[in-house]
Amino acid sequence: MMVWFHPVNGFLGAGKTTTLLAAARTLRERGHRPAIITNDQGTDLVDTVLARTATDRVAEVTGGCFCCRFEDLAAAVTSLVEAGADVVLAESVGSCTDLRATVVRPLRREYGDKLRVGPLTAVVDPDRYRLFARAWDLAADSDLAYLYHHQLAEADVIAVNKIDTVAPALLTAVTADLAVRFPMATVVTYSARSGDVDALLDFAEQPDRSTDAELDYDRYAAAEAELAWLNLAVTVTRPGGFQPAAWARTLLETFSLACAESDSTVGHAKLSMADSAGLTKASLTAAGGPVRLDVVQPDAVTSSRAMVNVRVAMPPADLDQAVAAAIAAADTSCDTVSAAEHNRAFRPSYPRPTHRMPAG
Repeated sequence: MMVWFHPVNGFLGAGKTTTLLAAARTLRERGHRPAIITNDQGTDLVDTVLARTATDRVAEVTGGCFCCRFEDLAAAVTSLVEAGADVVLAESVGSCTDLRATVVRPLRREYGDKLRVGPLTAVVDPDRYRLFARAWDLAADSDLAYLYHHQLAEADVIAVNKIDTVAPALLTAVTADLAVRFPMATVVTYSARSGDVDALLDFAEQPDRSTDAELDYDRYAAAEAELAWLNLAVTVTRPGGFQPAAWARTLLETFSLACAESDSTVGHAKLSMADSAGLTKASLTAAGGPVRLDVVQPDAVTSSRAMVNVRVAMPPADLDQAVAAAIAAADTSCDTVSAAEHNRAFRPSYPRPTHRMPAG
């Protein structure tokens, strides 16, 4: 039996995880046995917690991108297939690129008799795209803008997400601009939040390209190093009970304001809270932007375990302080006590792929 492997990339905050959850549910409805692989530079992943709500076949690759942890990726795929999966959905780190050369081709070479590697899909947030496109047009090509461009340039499918949150005129402008800038890709639109992801699941295996988009690894590494990463596990308690959604909202609203005041670009900030009553998940994708409560369990609880994952363009020590201040604000607002594990923010190291197979 040939197993489908679908690689999904895209910048931080584009909605990749929500896309994979919706895709897994749709695949189950079609009679498939989907699996999800999450990926991150750190550990304690919100995405993994969420993936387990959509399928019981979940694995994670931590400590680096798929490209630098290729053997871990291959082992994860193997274990999921052995557990019965016939479709594997794999979400790469949101600051990763060069997947065609470091993941897609090596998988086809090493496992082509077992895996059918689907199209490399890049998920796009229309608002984020508009900001980066403006930077390209003004020749204000930062390293992050350079990285973002390469993610789209190497994609077979550019999947414009969040169409339920943007004005029709903006969506039309974004899709038209994508078609001009990236003519080798197929552009589709959808809303992961609504669960309608059929447009992403009906593509056949794509032929390889004869050339690759040029990539300067020094600029790629510099772009990743602009972002500080922090994954933190926090136990939150109050003997008289508290609302996890209120605690999560206060933390992210405080953090959003701090990022706006320091003019720090937010890649994403995600927070999950798991307790005896269920799961709550909140997210933030822009400094000063609104907090979205994606999943809410409404009951009061006396204890909940929070996972906080943030990716922000600020010094790691400043990120540690900003998150600590946001936790303190949430505790003050909800009259709770929090005990955080002693993880520290860090910057990703220089990307060094296990394999790299250029076109041709």
